[in-house]
Amino acid sequence: MSDSPSAEPAGGVGTLDSVVLDVRNLGVEADFWKALTSGTVSSESDDWITVVTPDRWGIAFQLAPDLVPPQWPGQEHPQQAHLDLYASDMAGASARAVELGATVLRENEQWITLADPAGHPFDICAKEGVDGVTVMGATFDCPDASALAAFWSQVMGEPVTYDADGVAMLGGDRPLLFQTVEGYNAPRWPDPAYPQQLHLDVEVPDLDAGEAAVLAAGATRLPGGSSGFRVFADPAGHPFCLVH
Repeated sequence: MSDSPSAEPAGGVGTLDSVVLDVRNLGVEADFWKALTSGTVSSESDDWITVVTPDRWGIAFQLAPDLVPPQWPGQEHPQQAHLDLYASDMAGASARAVELGATVLRENEQWITLADPAGHPFDICAKEGVDGVTVMGATFDCPDASALAAFWSQVMGEPVTYDADGVAMLGGDRPLLFQTVEGYNAPRWPDPAYPQQLHLDVEVPDLDAGEAAVLAAGATRLPGGSSGFRVFADPAGHPFCLVH
């Protein structure tokens, strides 16, 4: 493994549309993330709300009444993935999150781990010069960070810019990160006993071509979908959707 950038991959399958969190209460969760990130609601229905942040991240929420929330840390009811946020005033941003309904899980000098009202863990990391709270990236737990980063590099068409010590990262405007976790317990969507906690929506120009490309890269087709989207699992079992 190396912390030097890899070569730019040729093209990609699609672009990141949204990070989608399963929630029991759409309004509470959307209001929390909208207030914390100073975002705005871009779409809303009975079972879905999308919030767009000022730094153009889409954070969506889909209704999952029977969601079993993660219990961080640990792998019995794992987080599977989380959002990493930046703030110049880390303590102030954490206090604001708690005021909005979050719970502090762990603190250190570099970041503070909290759970949002639905129980999804997220990290607030210190970074000078940040205006408010911004999204740094989405981080996925997995058994092999290098292997999963290589898969998503093909899907997103972004290079692996870091790969060392069990952590790998893709570049681009919306970074994805991967961390090796001992005893990783994958979701088994749509089994509610092993629920997904969140997933990525990847926008593609053509669903048939997108499906062929992600399957060739190592994805698995999952049940579900419609004329506008199809459901897959990445090599570590994380569900994701191709959307048109």
